[in-house]
Amino acid sequence: MEQKELKVSAIKNGTVIDHIPAQNLFKVISLLGLANIDNQVTFGTNLESHKLGRKAIIKVADKFFADDEINKIALVAPQAKLNIIKNYEVVEKKTVTVPDEINGIVKCFNPKCVTNHQPIATKFALVSRDPLALKCHYCEKVTTEKQMVIL
Repeated sequence: MEQKELKVSAIKNGTVIDHIPAQNLFKVISLLGLANIDNQVTFGTNLESHKLGRKAIIKVADKFFADDEINKIALVAPQAKLNIIKNYEVVEKKTVTVPDEINGIVKCFNPKCVTNHQPIATKFALVSRDPLALKCHYCEKVTTEKQMVIL
């Protein structure tokens, strides 16, 4: 029996973000601002994964992300892996890590927090990576993974 497979073309230079939970694909696209760039962006979702069950993948041609951009991904895809591609070869593999300080990405869950009433960027300190918990710089309430809303 002949097997047919549809393959996405390889990228010459750029970044492949793998092991994104399928349900968080569009959060990662939004966090990285990929809807607003001119680079070729290819993504797939609901792909089979031994680790996640279902995963998503994003390929961005001619784009190499800064560490702070990469670490934002950890908020919604803590198991994500990045492959840096140069001349069609993987030259580096990176793992995401939740940064010690998160600014302007996550909404404070406390409805009385000043950041929810004034045009002030949110600022959090990392309390715990697993389970994820962030302490607000302004009201000192802790926002957990379940309460987290990405701005």
